[in-house]
Amino acid sequence: MGPIPVRGAPATIARRYSDFERLNRRLRCRFGCDMAGIAFPRKRLRRNFTAETIAKRSRAFEQFLSHLHSIAEIRRSPEFLEFFFLQDLRAAQRLTCTGMYREALATWANAYRLQDRLGVCGSGRFLLTLAGLAVCHQELDQLGEAHGCCEQALQLLEAQDSHPLLGPFLQAHIHLAWKVGKDKRQSEARLQDLQEAGLPLQQQPTLKECLIKEALD
Repeated sequence: MGPIPVRGAPATIARRYSDFERLNRRLRCRFGCDMAGIAFPRKRLRRNFTAETIAKRSRAFEQFLSHLHSIAEIRRSPEFLEFFFLQDLRAAQRLTCTGMYREALATWANAYRLQDRLGVCGSGRFLLTLAGLAVCHQELDQLGEAHGCCEQALQLLEAQDSHPLLGPFLQAHIHLAWKVGKDKRQSEARLQDLQEAGLPLQQQPTLKECLIKEALD
């Protein structure tokens, strides 16, 4: 398997005050009782950009996120999780669609690390992230890395024969395995099983087409 973004490597996140406000509104709407005792940092109108004010606000938001994370239902909610990585996914998708593969790769990789840290590596968003990484690596002629991303995705899809990304990942894996001289027989057999079950292979989108069409709401 080719290298994928390193677990334990730093992930970055940059959010505006308005992003936190939106998260606060969404969580209070859904988890009113749990949110009742959690204070949201107020926005200061004066001396807004002094080093002292920025440091205090950073600590206040760290405390706010820590309080949210301490409540199991909130930390597992899509509203909380996607606050950390959805913007990266959208940015990576735009960059991929416009052919800026090197910039897109860095953004997909950061989204990968964020989801890994949050423990949501079995979600549809994570599979989409692996698709983005595979596409960008392939476009940059980093075929071993692209092959590794497909292998990880197929491991996650082992028991999901009806997942819409399964066919595209299998086809990409077979092509990349042939390119890098890896065994592709297992993927070929699984793809044959899907075809015999009625999957129209000629109508299957590529991983790149899946990325372009995915609506990241």
